[in-house]
Amino acid sequence: MRRTGPRPGRSSERRPHGAGTAPDVGLVVAAAMAPGTFAPSLSPRSAVDQGVVTGLATGLHYLLSAGTQDVLESTARLLAGRTSTASTRRTATIAVDCAAVPIGLALLRAFPPRAEDPLRGAVRQAAWRLGGTGLGSALLGGAGTGARLLDDRLGLQGRLAAVPLAVPVGLGTAYVLDRLRAGEQAEDTGGAGAPPPLTSMGVAAGVVGCLSGVAYGEHALTGLAARRLAAALPGPAGLWRLAGHAGVLAALGAGVSAVWHRAMRRIEARTSADVPVIEPDEAERWVPATVSGGPGSLVSWAGMGRDGRLHALATVRPRPLPSLPAGVPDLSVETVMGTPARATPVQVYVGLDNAPTARARVDLAMAELERTGALDRSLLVLVSPTGTGYVNYVAVAALQYLALGDVATVTLQYSRRPSPLSLGMVAGAREQNRLLWLRILQRLRDRSGPRPRVVLFGESLGAHTSQDVFLHWGTLGPDAMGIDRALWIGTPYGSGWMRQVTRGERPDVDPDAVALVNDHAQYAALAAERARPPRFVLVSHDNDGVTKFGQDLLWYRPDWLGPSRPRHEPDPAGSPRGIPPAMRWRPLTTFFQSLVDMKNAQTSGPFGAYQHDYRADLPRFLSDVFELPASEEQLVRIEEVLQVRESVRERLFAVVPGAVA
Repeated sequence: MRRTGPRPGRSSERRPHGAGTAPDVGLVVAAAMAPGTFAPSLSPRSAVDQGVVTGLATGLHYLLSAGTQDVLESTARLLAGRTSTASTRRTATIAVDCAAVPIGLALLRAFPPRAEDPLRGAVRQAAWRLGGTGLGSALLGGAGTGARLLDDRLGLQGRLAAVPLAVPVGLGTAYVLDRLRAGEQAEDTGGAGAPPPLTSMGVAAGVVGCLSGVAYGEHALTGLAARRLAAALPGPAGLWRLAGHAGVLAALGAGVSAVWHRAMRRIEARTSADVPVIEPDEAERWVPATVSGGPGSLVSWAGMGRDGRLHALATVRPRPLPSLPAGVPDLSVETVMGTPARATPVQVYVGLDNAPTARARVDLAMAELERTGALDRSLLVLVSPTGTGYVNYVAVAALQYLALGDVATVTLQYSRRPSPLSLGMVAGAREQNRLLWLRILQRLRDRSGPRPRVVLFGESLGAHTSQDVFLHWGTLGPDAMGIDRALWIGTPYGSGWMRQVTRGERPDVDPDAVALVNDHAQYAALAAERARPPRFVLVSHDNDGVTKFGQDLLWYRPDWLGPSRPRHEPDPAGSPRGIPPAMRWRPLTTFFQSLVDMKNAQTSGPFGAYQHDYRADLPRFLSDVFELPASEEQLVRIEEVLQVRESVRERLFAVVPGAVA
């Protein structure tokens, strides 16, 4: 008779039915989530980008799921009791794993998602992890049981049962879930192409290997230190192991802090240094008297910083210069617009090194406004710069053309670091802007005679720092500050004011006064539908990762990934509308994908309107939003001239466009 039971010498080597170690369960969940890391997102990813996303996402899924399974197994042992048999403990583990699934689902239902609620988000993530880990363990246990039954039926003498099943079970689960979702979503009509999978997997393996190596090294170092300390000092080894972990973390934190501060000092030194082609006497030779840093200015040229000096050199001349170097085109207001300029543009800019405190910088800016006659212009533009102090050259030049020179801009620098490294300075920038704008409002109210219209412009972090002045004021805030119109481009997702005025209903928000659009055609259609054009306009490209990335992606599916997302519409001439249908929210994965999208969005490219580059959008938006009418012929000439100015500036100064400032 054929023998179907376990063979001698092998039964003790087989894993018990339904049993799965924590590392095995971690592999199941990590393998199930790995294919989703290759899904398209807002921007194309290189093989290195994809490897980093896959490595970080799957590595964290593995660690968190393995840790959760450890907790479930400990709970099972506690329920089974210390004197229970191995079989009883296995049964208890299976029961706890199976119970974790409905418990996790119940918690998810009991705590519906909310943006800006990290505590609720942490509860939901714990519930998701609990249910996912329990399901992974149950699937692995079922697959192991099936493999053993099939092994015995085929008489393979344990060969099939010895095959590791964690990764195949995880990948199979991913395939089934994707097939189920495929019937629920529309056909994918757009999205960024995936990078080479083999290269990406190699990078991902390297990322996971490095993280594992660091973890192993820390574990070995801590164990060695614990044994030495326990032998020399009183106390158990377990206590000294905890002390060792704390010591390693403290040393790591101190090292990271030292490297960070050194890197910030080097970055700030670079953003304060002169561009090689700028000589010390450039201000006297090329900067008009109505521009900060020029002849008679109260603002020193040296203290304006690199971006402040470049901003001063980029001013538009109202009339042709008497003599131009050979090959240099005449790009004055009079020549480009085909009509005489009304006035000479004013540019007030105060750098961090021009005065020691925010109050002193505001005092200096007010004195410079008086000196230059800025309040005599018909339009006063409050500009909040990006992190390094950069002011969009295209925006300022377009304003000076459209207003025929009858315009003044005023800017205060608040940081010397690139925008991603200046997030901690938003509060200081907000208070500095508020103080300046209130002083200007007071001065205009005390002024006899004509007053300029006051409008607001901000780009990227400059949009965030300017909107923060009105936080919790809704659209009443700009009205109270005397601001007639505002145009913000590339507003970061972290802006609280933007979310307040674009989500839901608030008593302090006039919804008809606000517009959030992807392109000018969308704005024009929206303005035509309303009784009056929107006064506060936010231009945010749908594929701009800067406007989409936020920490709440860790626990919350944002509206732009919800069922009401706009249909994806490719646009060869500009930024496409909508979100790729295949892109959806995945725990951890979407956070890392969007982080890479944010990084890639700030990569400079040719003059255009794509991702975090809004240069080509600006002339028509500025004309409509700030009510600076121009003929179609004039707008086309402005757009052509702005491209020429940008190409010349980039050749001369080797300056990265403002998207990366």
